Amino acid sequence: MSEWRKVFRQSLAVPPHCQRRRARWAGSTAFCCVLKYLEGAVLAQGAEYQLRLSLFDATYHHFFGRTWRSSWRAARATTPRPARAAFNETVYFHTSLNHPGITVVVELVTVAGKGDEGSQHLSCGFGLIPLFSSRSEMTDLATEDRALKLYHGTPRALLHPRFQDPMEKNKYLMVMEKSHLQYALKTHQPLEMVFHLLPENLLVSGLQTLPGLQPARGDTGDCLQKPRLLKPVSCYLEGLSVQLTPSLEEFEEELLELLNSDRLLQANAAPDGAGLVVRERRLHVGVHNGLRFLQPPQVALLVPQAEAAQGTCPGVPSSGARGVGQALVLRSRIHLSEMVPHPAVKVCFQLEYLCCSSGAAGGKALPGSARGEVRDLCSVCWAVWSPVLGTSRAEVVLPLHGGAHRGPCQTLVYRNPVSSRSSRQLQEQQVESGTVQFCFATDSEEHPVTAAELLRSAGDEPAPTPALSLAAPLETMTSPRGPGLSVSELSASPRGKDGFLVPGSSQHDAGITHLEASLGSPDPEPSASDHLRALPFAPLHVPIAAVGLQAGRSHTLPSRAALARLHAAGFPQILDRHRLPVEISEPPEPASISLRLEESDPLQGDEIILQFLAFGRDTRDGTEEPWPGTIFLTFQFYRFPPVTTARLQLVSAEPGAAQLLVRLNKDGTLSTGPPGLQLRYVVDPASLRPGERRWFVRYLAEHSLQIDVWDGDSLLLVGSAAVRLQPLLRQGREAVRTHHELEVTTTEYEPDVAVLGQEALRHGALRPLGVRVLVRGHLHLCLANVGHPCEETPGQLPSPLPSHSHHVPGSGSATNISAGSWLPLNVAGGGQVSRARRLVEVDSELAAALHSRQAEAQLPPPAAPGEAMAARQRKLRRMALVRQQEDASSGRMPQLSEQRARHLKDLQIIDAYRDHTKGENIARVLSQAITATHTVHAVLGTAEFFEFALKNPCGVQHTVTIEVDQPELSVILDPREWRHFKELTRSATPVEEEMFHLRQDLKPQVYLRPNETLRIPFKYQTFSADPALAAAQGPAGMDADANVATLGKSEGRQTKHIQVCFQGSGGRPLALLRVKVEPQPHVVDQTFRFYHPELTFLKKTIRLPPWHTLPGAPVGMPGGQPQMFVRCSDPNIICETKNMGPGEPQDIFLKVAGGPSPQIKKFFVAIYMDAWLAVPTQIWQFYLHSLQRLDLSGTAGQLARLSLLLRGTAAPRRVQAFTSHPQELQVDPGGAFLLPANAVQELHLGVRPRRAGSRFLYLNLVDVESHQLVSSWLLCLSCRQPLISKVFEISLPVGGSCTKRITYTNPYPSPRLYFLGTNRPDLLQFKEDSFQVAAGEVYSIGLRFAPSQEVGEEEILIHINDHEDKNEESFCVRVLYQ
Repeated sequence: MSEWRKVFRQSLAVPPHCQRRRARWAGSTAFCCVLKYLEGAVLAQGAEYQLRLSLFDATYHHFFGRTWRSSWRAARATTPRPARAAFNETVYFHTSLNHPGITVVVELVTVAGKGDEGSQHLSCGFGLIPLFSSRSEMTDLATEDRALKLYHGTPRALLHPRFQDPMEKNKYLMVMEKSHLQYALKTHQPLEMVFHLLPENLLVSGLQTLPGLQPARGDTGDCLQKPRLLKPVSCYLEGLSVQLTPSLEEFEEELLELLNSDRLLQANAAPDGAGLVVRERRLHVGVHNGLRFLQPPQVALLVPQAEAAQGTCPGVPSSGARGVGQALVLRSRIHLSEMVPHPAVKVCFQLEYLCCSSGAAGGKALPGSARGEVRDLCSVCWAVWSPVLGTSRAEVVLPLHGGAHRGPCQTLVYRNPVSSRSSRQLQEQQVESGTVQFCFATDSEEHPVTAAELLRSAGDEPAPTPALSLAAPLETMTSPRGPGLSVSELSASPRGKDGFLVPGSSQHDAGITHLEASLGSPDPEPSASDHLRALPFAPLHVPIAAVGLQAGRSHTLPSRAALARLHAAGFPQILDRHRLPVEISEPPEPASISLRLEESDPLQGDEIILQFLAFGRDTRDGTEEPWPGTIFLTFQFYRFPPVTTARLQLVSAEPGAAQLLVRLNKDGTLSTGPPGLQLRYVVDPASLRPGERRWFVRYLAEHSLQIDVWDGDSLLLVGSAAVRLQPLLRQGREAVRTHHELEVTTTEYEPDVAVLGQEALRHGALRPLGVRVLVRGHLHLCLANVGHPCEETPGQLPSPLPSHSHHVPGSGSATNISAGSWLPLNVAGGGQVSRARRLVEVDSELAAALHSRQAEAQLPPPAAPGEAMAARQRKLRRMALVRQQEDASSGRMPQLSEQRARHLKDLQIIDAYRDHTKGENIARVLSQAITATHTVHAVLGTAEFFEFALKNPCGVQHTVTIEVDQPELSVILDPREWRHFKELTRSATPVEEEMFHLRQDLKPQVYLRPNETLRIPFKYQTFSADPALAAAQGPAGMDADANVATLGKSEGRQTKHIQVCFQGSGGRPLALLRVKVEPQPHVVDQTFRFYHPELTFLKKTIRLPPWHTLPGAPVGMPGGQPQMFVRCSDPNIICETKNMGPGEPQDIFLKVAGGPSPQIKKFFVAIYMDAWLAVPTQIWQFYLHSLQRLDLSGTAGQLARLSLLLRGTAAPRRVQAFTSHPQELQVDPGGAFLLPANAVQELHLGVRPRRAGSRFLYLNLVDVESHQLVSSWLLCLSCRQPLISKVFEISLPVGGSCTKRITYTNPYPSPRLYFLGTNRPDLLQFKEDSFQVAAGEVYSIGLRFAPSQEVGEEEILIHINDHEDKNEESFCVRVLYQ
C-alpha cells in the first residue's frame, strides 16, 4: 500500500453541524494544548491509561472532527503523593468556529479484562476544555499550567437530550474528587503557515509528520513547534488526454441513459421523450497530501479530440492505439506550483460531467438549460499519481478508478455497470474506467522529466513516512476558474446529498469510539457558506531600482577644446544692459550662495537667457545605435507655459565633434541666421505678484531644469537631461553667463517577470530588476542672467515683501480698511490723499437705474476709475455750468427749473437705492472689520503652517465653531503635530493640550473665555499639481516661434481664496479669516518615464534607496531607520508604501490607469520621512505613455516576420514608420508612403533580436509633412536563446585586435547558401557576410575581432542562417580582454 493511500484511508472526519457550516466565520485560530500529567485517586498502581481528545459543539450536541489518542502510560505512585501518569504530549489544531459552545472533550481510557477472554477499553471519566469566552473571543490563555477537573462516566452522556448548557452546572455531572489533569492551552501562531497542509478541526500530535513538512530539528521531535515547509516545485502537465472504456461514444450514451432513468424515477414520471445531453466535461486537477488539497483544484474543460482537431491543439498525442476522435483532450497546459517532493503528496485527477435536459425531439439543449432546466453534475472517475523527477521525457498513462472506492475529492463516483456493452476485462477488474495520459515537466523552461514506475509495488517504494492517524474534513472543494472553464461552473451545483463513507468500528473500541459511529444523514441542505476564503497572500511585483533623471550627476564642465570650437561657430553674443558682452564664468559653489544678497539686489529685473548650442554623440555609444538628423526640445521654466521648440538640424562642423544646432524653416530649409537656439525670459517686478520675487530667487537656487530631447523625424524620445539653475543667481553682479555640457540619458526598464511558488515568499528572494541607464549624447547649453533696473510705474505702490512670520494677527490689529470708493493719489510732498468720487462712478447698479429712467441721461456711463477719466468729468461739469450761466442771462429760466426737477428725481432714486442697499453695505463693512487676510505661497506636498490669533470681543464666554470651506486648509487638532510644526518653524508660542472638541460633523470647536485671545494652528497642504505643471510634454506640435517670453500675473497659476469662519454660540461670526493661496513651482528630484499598453493598469514597485543616501535626509536621526510615507498628486492613482520591519528595504507600489494611445499622463509622488508629512524629502516626477501593444516572439539571430494594420485618418497623409531599434526591427515600406483616408493598409515588420530576454521596442507612425504623431505602438519582444553547438575561447589585450578562422561543414547533400550574423557587431566583423558551400564541403569563416577598451569577458554569438534566414547553427566565442 502506498504512503498516500495509508494516510488517505485514515483521513476520516465528521464535519461540523449544518448550522455552523451555514454561518460565515472569520479566520481560523491555531491552538496548542500540552497534556502534562494525570493525578488522583482514580488511578490504579501499574494500570495503563490513555487520553483521547475530541471537539464538541455544546449548542447542537454534536461531536465533529476526529478523536486523537495519546500513547499508553502506566500510573506510578510515590508516598505521600497520589498515583500519577505522565503524558507530556502536545496536540495542535486550528478552528474557525469561534463560538463559546465549542469545547475540547478529554476522555480518560484504561484497559480492563486482560487474560484469555481478551481485553476491553473502558472509559474512566472525561473533562471539558473551553476554547472561546462568551464574547466569541479566545479564552484568557495564561502561561501557567491549569488543572482540569474530571467527571464520572463517558463523554457519550453529552449527547443525551436532557443535557443542558452550561455543562459545569448540570446536575447529571459528578466531579471526581481528588483527581485532575494538568494541562496548558495557548494559541500557536507558527501553525498558521501550515494551514494549507492541515485540515480544519483536526487534532494532531507534534510527534507525527505532516506530508509537506520537513522533519523536526533537535531532540524534541516536534515538527509543529517551529514548522519548516518543504520547498515546492513548479510542475506542468502538457498534452493531457482522457480515454474512456470501452469508447467515448458508448460511455457517454450509457451514462446519459442511466441519469435519465434516475431522473424519471425520482420524479415518479413516465418517459416523456426528453433526454439529457452533455454540456461540459470537466477535469479537476490538484495536489493532495493525503489529508487535503494543498490548493483548491484547478478546473479544466475537456473537449473531444475530433472537435479539437478542427483547430490547432499542440501536444495532443496521436497514438495509433486510440480511436480517432475517441479521446477527451485539453487545449492548454496545467501549471501546478504547489507540488512538494514527498511520497505522500500526489497529483489527483477527477473527471465529472455536467448534463442538462434536452428537447423532446432533438438533441440540442434547450435555451437557458444551464440556469433554469434540469442539471446533473456527476463524478465519473478519478486517479492519483506520484511524480519522480528524472532527466528524460516520457508519457505518463494512469488508470482511472470509479465505483465504491473513496476518492480524494470526497464525492460519490459513478461506476460502469456490468452489462453487455462492457468488456469482460472491465467486468473482472471493476476498477478501471479508462486512462489519462499526459507529459510531465518541472521548470518554467518546460524541460521534461521522466516519470518512473507509476504503479509501484509496496516493496519498490522507499522507506515510508510514519503513518498518520488523521482525518480530513469531508467538504466540497470550491475550484477557481482554470484553463477552459466555462460560465456554467459558477451556476451548476452538485446533485444529490452530501454522503459520508464511515467504516465499521474495531472490536476493542466498541462502546466508546463515538466519533467513528454512523451519525445518520448529515445536513440535507447545501451549505450557504460558498464564499472563497482568502489565504494570507500578498501580490508580488518585482521591484525596480529607483534610478531616474538626476540633475547633479548629469552635468559636466565642457573642456577648453569644446569651448574653442563653440566660440568659433559664430553663436550670437549675450550682451548686458550696457550692450557689452557677458564673460563666461565658472558655476559658483552652493555654500557661497546668499539668498538675502540676491533679494536686496538693486537690479530687480531679470532677463533669463537659454542658449542651446550643440548636441553630440557619446563616445561610449556604439555606431550601431540610431542617431537623429533633427531634434527638438521640450521643457518648462518657472511658471511660464511649457515650451516645445522648433526642429533643429544637427550640422557637423568637425569630424568627431558635437554637431551644431541650426533652426529649420517651415519649408524644411536651413535658417540663414546664426546657429543655435536662444530663448529669453523676462522677469521683472511689474510681472510678479507682491512678494513673488523671493520665491523666484528660491526657485533658481533649489530647482533644476528638466529638458527632454526628441528625435525631430521619428518623434521618439532620444533622452533627458537636467541642469541646475543655481548659476543664474547674479549675487550682486550685473550679468552672469555659464556653459554646461549635459548628459542626455535614457532609462530602460525590463518587463515585469512573474514570481511563482513559495520561492517568492522566501526572505531576500526579491531583488530589484536591473535598470539600464544609457548615455545617448551630450547637450551643450549656455545659461545667462542679465540684470535690469526696476522702472517705477506711476500710481503703483512698491510691492511689500512677504512676511516670514507664522503668526497671523486678528482683525482687531488692522490699521486701515481699503474701501472701493477711495482713489489713492501720489502728491509731490510724499504724502497720500484720496479724492471722493460720485456714486454713479463706483456703483454700476445705481448708474443703470438712472440710465433706464432717462434715455438721454446727462450722467455719463460708469467708467473705470482713473486719473484721465476724472479730468474729463471735471471739464464736462465746467462746460455745463458755463452753459447754465449763459441761459440764465438770456432769460431761459423755465429750462433751468426743468433741469432742477430732473435732478430732484435723480436724488429721490439715489435716496431709495441707498435705503435699499444700506443693510447690505453695513454688513459688508462690518464683515471687513472682522476679516483678517493671510497669504500662503503653496508648494506641492509642503505643509504651510501658521497660527491665527482669535479674540473673543464679548464679555461672555463662547464655544466657537471653526468652519473651513476647502479641505486643503485644516485645523491642527493633534498637539504632537502642532508641536512638530512649531519646532520646524521655530515658533516660541505655547502649545495647549486637548484644546479642541470635535462635533458629530467633524467640525472643531474651541472654548473662549470673555475677552480671551487664543492662537488657532492651521495647516495648508495640497497634493494636487497645478494644471500648468501637470500638462504632459510630448512630441505634439512645434509652436516655439517667439524667442521672448514675458510673465503675466495671471498666467499659469490661479490664486485661490479660502474663507474661514469662527462662529460663536449663537451662530454669529466672531471673526473671519481670508487665506489667499498663491501656488509656486516645486522641486523635481527624479524623473521616471514608463511606456505601457493603452487602457490597462500599470503596476510598478519601486525600491526606495537607503534613507541616509537621499538628499535632504536629516543627519543623525535617532531611532534608527525611519519609516517613509508617500503621497501622489493624482487622487485616482494608488500609491502606497509599507514598513517591512527594521533592516528591510521599503518599496513604493504604484497602480496607474492608462488612457488611450498616444496619451501621456504626468503626475508627481512626494516622499516623506516624518509621520506628519511636513516637508517632502524628495519629489518624483512620472510620465506614463499609453501605447498600442503588440507582442513579438523569436529566437536571437533569426528573422521573424509579421504584419501590422494601419488605419487611415479622416484625410490622406504622407507617413513614415520609425523604430527605436532599427538594427533589430525593420519595417516595409521603409520610406515615406501615402496612407489613404479611412483605409486599412498593412505594414510589414521584420524582427531579428540580438540578445535573449524580454524587452520593449517602440514604433511610431509620423506624418512627414506636418511632423505630427499619427500612431504609436509598444512592441513587447520575448526572445529565446538559440541552441549553442560549439564554444570557442580567445584572449586579447585591451585595445588590441586580431583575425581568426573557424570552419563550418555543410551537412546537406546539396549546395547551400548561408548568411552570417552576430549579436556584437561592434566587437566582431566577418570577412564575408554570406557564403555558399557545396554538399559535404568545409568552409572557413574569417573573423576580425575589434579592440575593446574595457577589461572583462564578453560572449559573442555567431549565427549561421539559411537562405530563408532561419538559424541553422550558432557558435559562442568567449573573448577575455586582459
